[in-house]
Amino acid sequence: MKVLCPGSFDPITVGHLDIIERAHALFGQVVIAIGNNSQKKYMFSFDERVELVRGATRDLPGVTVEPMTGLLVDFCHARGIPAVVKGLRFGADFDFELQMAHMNRDMGEIETVLLPAAKDQVTLSSTIIRQVINLGGDVTEYVPANVLAAVAARRESERNASRP
Repeated sequence: MKVLCPGSFDPITVGHLDIIERAHALFGQVVIAIGNNSQKKYMFSFDERVELVRGATRDLPGVTVEPMTGLLVDFCHARGIPAVVKGLRFGADFDFELQMAHMNRDMGEIETVLLPAAKDQVTLSSTIIRQVINLGGDVTEYVPANVLAAVAARRESERNASRP
C-alpha cells in the first residue's frame, strides 16, 4: 500500500525520518510530499528542502519525494494514495491532526494514520532546530548528515559574505 507523509520539513529531522521509516515498514511505499505553509518563515528554500529530504531518504527503497502544491486530497487522488501518515509528539499535535484527518476524510475519503513519536524524539521540532541553528548551536544529533552539511555550508557562506 502506498501512503503519504506530508510536511514542510524545514529542516527534516531524525524525528521525521523515524516516522517515515516506520511508515515504510508498515506500508511498503511512502511518498513524502514537501509543501509550503504560508504561515511559516523558512530557513531553506522550497527546492533546498526537497533536495534535503531526497538526500536523507535516498537509501530507503520504496520512498519517493515530491513537491506538493494545492490540496492534499487532490495530490493523493492524482497518485492513487488512500492514506496519510503523520507523527504525533504531544496533545496539541493530536488536536490539530484530528481536525486535518476529519477534513481530509470529508473532502476526499483520505484516511489518516497517526504514529506516536519515539519517546526520545518527543520534544524535537523543526522550529526548535531552526532556532538552535540560527543561534550557532550544534544540531548534530537531531538532523541527518546531509542537513548538517547544508547548515555548515550556509554558515560558511554567511561568514564569507560578512568579511570585508
